[in-house]
Amino acid sequence: MEQNENDSHTEVEDKDIVESLENGVEHWTDFSKVHYHPQSLYELSGLWIDLNSFNNYGIGRDSFSGGLHAEEINERLRFFLEECDSPQGIQFIVDDYGGFSGVAGEFLENIADEYTNIPVLLYSVRSPDLCGDSTNRKMTVSRKLHDAVSFAKLASFCKLIVPLGLPSLHTSRIAKYLCLDDSKAYHSSAVYASAIHSISLPFRMQPIGPSAQLSNTCGELNINDLVKMLAGQGRQNMVTILDVAMPPPSLMTDIKKVEQKSLLEILQPLTPETSQDVEDMQSLESVTVHGAFASGCKRASVSQVKEAVQSAYINAVKRPKFSHVSVSQCPLPIPLPFPSIFGNLVGRNGELLSLDNNSNNNKGILDNSSSRRGSLEVHSIPMAARLRSSIAVLPFVENRLGNLRKFGIARGALGSEILTSWGFGKDDAEDLAETLSNMVLTLKPYSQGSSSDSD
Repeated sequence: MEQNENDSHTEVEDKDIVESLENGVEHWTDFSKVHYHPQSLYELSGLWIDLNSFNNYGIGRDSFSGGLHAEEINERLRFFLEECDSPQGIQFIVDDYGGFSGVAGEFLENIADEYTNIPVLLYSVRSPDLCGDSTNRKMTVSRKLHDAVSFAKLASFCKLIVPLGLPSLHTSRIAKYLCLDDSKAYHSSAVYASAIHSISLPFRMQPIGPSAQLSNTCGELNINDLVKMLAGQGRQNMVTILDVAMPPPSLMTDIKKVEQKSLLEILQPLTPETSQDVEDMQSLESVTVHGAFASGCKRASVSQVKEAVQSAYINAVKRPKFSHVSVSQCPLPIPLPFPSIFGNLVGRNGELLSLDNNSNNNKGILDNSSSRRGSLEVHSIPMAARLRSSIAVLPFVENRLGNLRKFGIARGALGSEILTSWGFGKDDAEDLAETLSNMVLTLKPYSQGSSSDSD
């Protein structure tokens, strides 16, 4: 009797925590359960500025360059690298919307100079509500220039870059089984963090010996392997697209109730400004699936998942030049701080519930907050994610090149003074344009992307 009362009391406390996280908490530290090493966090001291004003590449670069920030941050990175016997690479996640992009650019330049043999895999991420255009003309020009400068500078200091940040997650195809609020960074961060966790899972897999009979994983990679796979062969494109299914349906779906699609067909991009249904015979892909169900609530074996993915590639109308598959039976855990973003078609273990068994007859895209499920109702979910090097990312690069030329380099450009205030002269701007132009030429070798239209 006492145990039941304790369980009930704990459940009430957990519900209060979930309610507080959804509606009352605003700071990221309240969402984090991680116990940070004393060397992990660094404060940019001496900046007496509102966060909303810390909104462009130039101000971030200046803040990092002043004082001892660069030396102190580099010393902290050196501490962790020296703890590694053989570092496979560095995963770098950047909020590239404002000044922290400039901070990251300066930091990455130091890493590139000092650790030339350690590859950097960079995720540039931003919230949905930060992706829209401003009604203020000058602010719009500043934003477009920031996006171009930020992308060109960050990409020049890494081996592989993954842009993330759809204009709206709530209305995107990724939200089929999710109930997302674009105004809450708590929601969008959970989606992006889950995707990054899944696609980086092969880095944490243990190699399997030749004598192993059974394993819960396959397809282990390290960061250098992934970089060589996606950016070191073929057209050697370094800008990749991240697709995800959260959660994917079981491998053997009842086609009478749900349209049967392969694991590859249900993956949707988290990278913005990409082309849909483009055919690219030179594309390269790395797919990770973990915690998948064979049918109902029965977990699929590693071999079943591999066969399903390979069958999907064989039967696909548009096939990549090369693909790699990594599989784990371990699903994505949904701990208590995780936001309530799942619709009521998502079951306790991430299985997709039948419409017939769902009391609300939910259609899949959920807008009503009362239908949301979180960590109290959903304990884990399967995930499928894919990194692909494809010409589908060409619009993303071309848009940034076009904006830099139009607003920063062309005669009488509206943003030339803005670039100057950020510390970029005409020659610097043209160097950035050349960086972007080379990316376009890599994806579309017969274009005239390298020719300047500033005259």
